[in-house]
Amino acid sequence: MFRDIRQRLLASAVTIVLASFVSFVVLRALPGDPARLIAGPLAGPETLAATRSSLGLDRPFFAQYGQFLWDFVRGDWGYSFSVGDEVREALTSRLTATLELALYAFVLAVVGALVCASVASFRPGFRRGLVRLFALVGLGSPPFWVGLVLIVVFSSYLGWWPGPSGRLSPQLYPPEPVTGFYTVDFALHGDLIGVSDSAAHLVLPVVSLALLPWAFLTRLLTANMADTAGQPYILVVRSKGVPAWRTHVRHVLANSLLPTVSSCGLILATLITGSVLVETVFNWPGVGAMLTEGISAQDFALVQSFILLSAILYVVGNLVGDAVNRMIDARLRTPGAAR
Repeated sequence: MFRDIRQRLLASAVTIVLASFVSFVVLRALPGDPARLIAGPLAGPETLAATRSSLGLDRPFFAQYGQFLWDFVRGDWGYSFSVGDEVREALTSRLTATLELALYAFVLAVVGALVCASVASFRPGFRRGLVRLFALVGLGSPPFWVGLVLIVVFSSYLGWWPGPSGRLSPQLYPPEPVTGFYTVDFALHGDLIGVSDSAAHLVLPVVSLALLPWAFLTRLLTANMADTAGQPYILVVRSKGVPAWRTHVRHVLANSLLPTVSSCGLILATLITGSVLVETVFNWPGVGAMLTEGISAQDFALVQSFILLSAILYVVGNLVGDAVNRMIDARLRTPGAAR
């Protein structure tokens, strides 16, 4: 077991380093000069050289990369000239908005997938076909396109939900920060109007972001539950007089969750790091909009740090999913068991 843990940790470390190295190379291969963007088009050669020296761009490539990794590990993520603040402060100040959006989307996707897959698999027929059809549409619909459609239909035409206006209506002030989640902080302060308004602003972006993972999890769960329902031990359980719905929930659903659990960690990491376009569509003040500006300005410090954080989130999500699987399934804890 300890050997397996060491191998997983080593593979995770190699994945993180490779991701950071590739991003480091790609960013520097892009056309343009960040020193020129900072110094301005009228800057002379001396000013330009001084700017490049302050950014460390005059050093050898591998020296720059090694310094970047060392600074990241010790918490010095550099200065973002596109934001005008330290990278760590800039990311953490906007990360709570992204986390609130991603966590609600994750809960909606997982709960929706469990309900839809259970209903579709309990009595196969028209309902299963309908769920599969919607899941197929969800898999083929880019989240930013879904967001635009939802804005046109439910905000502009019907007027049910707020459009791309951020986290709150203009007449409301943000709550005193406790968790950074507006819905939670308003609730902790007893402000029901703030809770209602912040929740209303979450509806459309959360649905846009949750549709794709919901579709993936629904198809995965439906296929696993159909396979599990045909196993001999399910017939044995039913022959003992256990009601059909109870058998379906306690045995079919429970034994179909393992592949889904291992995917949930990666899905959550994807929602946190991959909400850039959805945040842009809904004018959501999260990490996405700031990252878009950083890429346009070739802000190496900001973009590199975000990519490295994303790689770490993916690796941690995968490790957590595997750990939960091992806690649920005793066969994975048995030496020599098939993995």
